[in-house]
Amino acid sequence: MNVNVHRPRAGRPAAVALAALLLGLVSTLVAVGTARAATGCTVGYTTNDWGGGFTADLSITNLGDPLTSWTLEWDFAGDQQVTQGWSGTFTQSAKHVTVKSVSYNGGLGTNASTSLGFNGSYSGTNATPASFKLNGSTCDGSTGSGPTQPPPGDGGDHTDNPFTGGKGYVNSEWSAEAQGDGGSAVANQPTAVWLDRIAAINGVNGGMGLRDHLDAALAQGASYAQFVIYDLPGRDCAALASNGELGPTEIGRYKTDYIDPIASIMADSKYANLKIIAYIEPDSLPNLVTNVSGDTATTECRTMQQNGNYVAGVQYALNRLHAISNVYTYLDAAHHGWLGWDSNFDPAAQLFATVARGTTAGVNSIDGFVINTANYSPTTEPYLPVNDQTRPSTWVDWNRYVDEASFGAAFRQQLISDGLPSGIGMVIDTSRNGWGGSSRPTGPSSAADINAQVNAERVDRRPHVGDWCNQSGAGLGARPTAAPAAGFDAYAWVKPPGESDGASKSIPNDEGKGFDQMCDPDYGGNARNGNSPTGALPDAP
Repeated sequence: MNVNVHRPRAGRPAAVALAALLLGLVSTLVAVGTARAATGCTVGYTTNDWGGGFTADLSITNLGDPLTSWTLEWDFAGDQQVTQGWSGTFTQSAKHVTVKSVSYNGGLGTNASTSLGFNGSYSGTNATPASFKLNGSTCDGSTGSGPTQPPPGDGGDHTDNPFTGGKGYVNSEWSAEAQGDGGSAVANQPTAVWLDRIAAINGVNGGMGLRDHLDAALAQGASYAQFVIYDLPGRDCAALASNGELGPTEIGRYKTDYIDPIASIMADSKYANLKIIAYIEPDSLPNLVTNVSGDTATTECRTMQQNGNYVAGVQYALNRLHAISNVYTYLDAAHHGWLGWDSNFDPAAQLFATVARGTTAGVNSIDGFVINTANYSPTTEPYLPVNDQTRPSTWVDWNRYVDEASFGAAFRQQLISDGLPSGIGMVIDTSRNGWGGSSRPTGPSSAADINAQVNAERVDRRPHVGDWCNQSGAGLGARPTAAPAAGFDAYAWVKPPGESDGASKSIPNDEGKGFDQMCDPDYGGNARNGNSPTGALPDAP
């Protein structure tokens, strides 16, 4: 049985191939600032050629006085033509190229950096431009084949586990709200910031944007900060409550208006010593495993499978973010109540491995996987064994896993078997998977009936493992912890505690989110939760 749990936050083949070619490391460098500090600059220029076509990545570092906007210019040495650019407005006249900054990257303080790039065509030799000008001043220097300039954000070695050796960023906006509900025991914990629409990059309704959060992390002396990358075209194709702003075909806008600005900000050299953890697109790829056929299929998920934009978007995000050496990428891998069944387990691991191999850095573009994002599955079930007796029970339903620790460990090994690096680490979202209260079991059950035994032994008190919206009776799980077990990089609060999954009834909004009956406590359920009660709290949010 395929059970799919959704956890909302309340292309063409050529496009996929192109995304996999971005950010190549075949490179040459044009660098060295001018002598006059007021206008000093360096420009890094790298290309990835594929026979008549190429992708170029540029980094600009301003060594002079702060800029509010910039214009970059150069002349091609051959017949190169810019065909598509990002993170700038490109124009070309004969050999001369002009790129003007856009709204999100025009401000460059002294020693600040930004990145941009383009796809191009050429014949003959794809020679490097001899020099660049920034706002009319030449960034001249050698253009030989010596060592390349590190990309913006290069903070040194990319460590094995970014959660160790320091404290995490406490989102001050969330913390202020949590202080009134849970006090300092809750409010001083690090949580992830959800970049769930384009407007969130610069801040919504006067709130903090990405750069504000990164600056606040530096001010706190945090060693790492966590962000959820969550705005794919046709987002969450099987749950209305977490639908997003971009339509199924808007992959171009996803790249240029969403991922590119995020990458540009994260690549700023001022954040080079901050480990930035990016959780990539919850719910996307798992939907392609479970919701494109059978009684759990949706037309929307079939569309996203056919147009390839989930895969293209995830690969593009990995390409752009992995290229920044202090950014750590964790791909969402659902949870045991979604992918734990044999029919889903191996196909999901194979899909993730295939997606990774299609990126510029291949399988090394992924640092790890995050599971249980915004969900309620317990980290461990201490009294419920999975064996030949319990697997036929209604609750276990032939799954091989009943908690995230066992699922995560097994899925990690499967991913490694399918070609992922042996150093990948798992992260469990424990923000609300702590089931307590008077109904929490204290030991094994001796009930004769297997269903009665399992129901008495299980910590998870949901009516069904397929219930995902605002679950009644759930509580906070383990506090954020680095390296809690072998193969696990962290327990983390990816979903900030207290935030709603959706509304109990339809609420107008400008985010594309719809009313999902799974958030209605009176709804009778569907195929994804065995037609069981929803377990949802009333009057949400």
